[in-house]
Amino acid sequence: MSDKLDAILAAAHTHATDVIAPNVDAWNAAKSWPRDASNKAGAAGLTGLYAPEEWGGQGLPLSEGIQVYEQLGLGDGAYAFALSMHNICTFAGCGYGTEAFKEKWARDLTSGRKLANFALTEPQSGSDPMKMYTRATINGDGTWTISGSKAWVSLATEADVYFTVVKTSDAPGHKDMAMIAIPADAPGISFGPLYDTPSYNFLPMSEMYLDKVVVSEDNIILPIGQGLQGALMAIDIARVSIASGCCGLMQAALDTALSYSKNRKMFGGKNLDLDGIQWMLGEVATDLEASKLLYRKAAEALGTPEGPLMAAHAKRFVPDAAVKAANTCTQVLGGMGLLQTYGLDRLSRLAQMLRIVDGTTEISRVVIGRALQKRAASLPDLTVPRGFGETEEAVAAE
Repeated sequence: MSDKLDAILAAAHTHATDVIAPNVDAWNAAKSWPRDASNKAGAAGLTGLYAPEEWGGQGLPLSEGIQVYEQLGLGDGAYAFALSMHNICTFAGCGYGTEAFKEKWARDLTSGRKLANFALTEPQSGSDPMKMYTRATINGDGTWTISGSKAWVSLATEADVYFTVVKTSDAPGHKDMAMIAIPADAPGISFGPLYDTPSYNFLPMSEMYLDKVVVSEDNIILPIGQGLQGALMAIDIARVSIASGCCGLMQAALDTALSYSKNRKMFGGKNLDLDGIQWMLGEVATDLEASKLLYRKAAEALGTPEGPLMAAHAKRFVPDAAVKAANTCTQVLGGMGLLQTYGLDRLSRLAQMLRIVDGTTEISRVVIGRALQKRAASLPDLTVPRGFGETEEAVAAE
């Protein structure tokens, strides 16, 4: 571990324990994004993890920076998710944006003074980005005019700029897709009612509407033809980041169960002395260790041909393990685990949310299944029993 990464992880751990954990219930009650907290995250170096140092970032490789969300997840998984999406956008803007965009936005984004988020999904499309109706018309004066709508936009009404994937024609396919950064104060941008999300009401999410929004071509992040490819890369990074945050969530649930059961007296002893309790929590501990190894290996694979598959493995396994961990730890506390005081109800709902966002675990299974089909095609055939009356010709025809 590099000295820089060691310092950043320590800062993230401190942020989780001193800023997030003591205040997250109040944030949810207030139903508003804690801008003061994200400002502190910026001051701690947590909002420009992958951006170059020349633009005020930390310059960490993805494989290292993604470990930050494991620490932030100790405090709250939704908060970790929001900062992960901001860091992905900041990485894209500083790495692929125009010089004019970087001069205007880069340092504000890496410092956390301004927040960014990603807009890909549309209300009618869900996990199918090929069904995209948001259109950008290229004007002759160096501007684009954009109309359409996006769904499940994080930091809705709170972010200062939205990295938005658009189509530039009515042609089917993705060869006309681009990504452009749309400032929140651009005329014609508006938001629908905030989604009602009981376990993370402090994170505003809603639909975003674009009505003839005019944006300078200086704000193009990925040009025509690269929009979908870049969006899929961003999603792979997000999936591994979510897996990282889930590890923090699992650790928080496990620590809660341990802290309670070591003192809870039943049947003449402490709960943690019971074999059954040890086995339940031991399984959570094993799943946590396996999850850490998996997400870190997936993070190392990002940007390589194996990256999408490894991201799918991490997104499939780790959030499922987090749901199981939160439920198991709730069970260990018995009836007390149902009380909001201990926070396990929030962790259970957060784990379920993290199974869904940026590609459900079922979508990850589809990615894994397609990879298995390709591997199967490369393997030698094994003899398959024939049905009664089948001939070689009939089998070949099938």
